[in-house]
Amino acid sequence: MKNSVETPSAYNFKVVAKIKSDFPDKFGIPRQSGILRNLRSSIRFEPKYRMSDALRGLEGFSHLWILWIFSENVRLDALGENQWNPTVRPPRLGGNKRLGVFATRSSFRPNPVAMSCVKIEEIRLNVNDGDYAGPEIVVSGADLMDGTPIVDIKPYLPYADSIPQALGGFAEKACEKVLQVDFPEALAAQVGNKLESLIEILEQDPRPAYQQNPERVYGFRFAGFEVKFRVQGSVLTVVDLIVL
Repeated sequence: MKNSVETPSAYNFKVVAKIKSDFPDKFGIPRQSGILRNLRSSIRFEPKYRMSDALRGLEGFSHLWILWIFSENVRLDALGENQWNPTVRPPRLGGNKRLGVFATRSSFRPNPVAMSCVKIEEIRLNVNDGDYAGPEIVVSGADLMDGTPIVDIKPYLPYADSIPQALGGFAEKACEKVLQVDFPEALAAQVGNKLESLIEILEQDPRPAYQQNPERVYGFRFAGFEVKFRVQGSVLTVVDLIVL
């Protein structure tokens, strides 16, 4: 007998929170969560979900899964459908090889949904900061741009979510430091307590995989600064730091 209940072809998600981070743009954001272990971000809830009861019991967990939307990468066609391709060029492979979109974590997908595993640093139930009043979760290891919409958070369960023998395909090895950073002392002194995190970002080579011009000066915004740098060989040199 045929099921009389039809499965919807589309679902609507509610934004439950947004991230508050030091990345106002996509450029410079780590390519995976957990890379910047010392950098803090905050999950701040939308008005309808600013209830401390919704976080009851979360203090017993050390990590979270964040489900979020690639809001800056949504590309709609004439019919309002999200544009995507069956194959993409993963940055991990230098942008020179195509793989199936479902074998990657590319942001250009049929549904622009992402997930990140972050560490819970602190749960604050009563925050009053400017126009925000309510609970927030302070996390480390987030790879989200400031203001990114979050559609759900779930606790990380070690017994179910950690599989030591799992295979990692083309991304088997963890991201390693790829560049040596030359950060002039006079410029580094301006960054304050964000210096270690900024150096970690630069060590991972934040340039797009297809841009390798040694004469080009690249720039991205981070924690109230515009960071200017050049890469020659395996050395990244910070050439300027502009306060925004």
